[in-house]
Amino acid sequence: MAFEYDYTIQFRDTDAAGVVYFASIISLCHVAYEASLIESDIDLKSFVSNPEFAVPITHVAADFLRPLYCGDRVSISLTPAEIDRGKFEIIYQILTLDAAATERQNLAATVTTKHVVIDPQTRKRQDLPRSLGEWLVRWR
Repeated sequence: MAFEYDYTIQFRDTDAAGVVYFASIISLCHVAYEASLIESDIDLKSFVSNPEFAVPITHVAADFLRPLYCGDRVSISLTPAEIDRGKFEIIYQILTLDAAATERQNLAATVTTKHVVIDPQTRKRQDLPRSLGEWLVRWR
């Protein structure tokens, strides 16, 4: 089951043309990623400062299907998938919501991020830690 995160597009997310700035869509997805980790009882402070592993993003791709404007309500759906024992990807779908936020409307964008687990000292790849494995299983 995918993780879903509702968000209202803020002024800070838009560019001079009044639409979501291309780099902001990645930030919105990252907020949903963080929320999914928290929902899975992963402490973010420990996660980002863990001496045993780090999880850098190695690839990002985004497709914009329709503009998003300040004040638009969206649902960010994320689905992680293991690529191999030390690498995973997250596929995000950003859907507009109706005014009552009860129905998803139109697919506005898709984003994919790829992540690799490394040892923070040696920078060499390693297997997924148990907490991330459980997170993957929960939201796939």
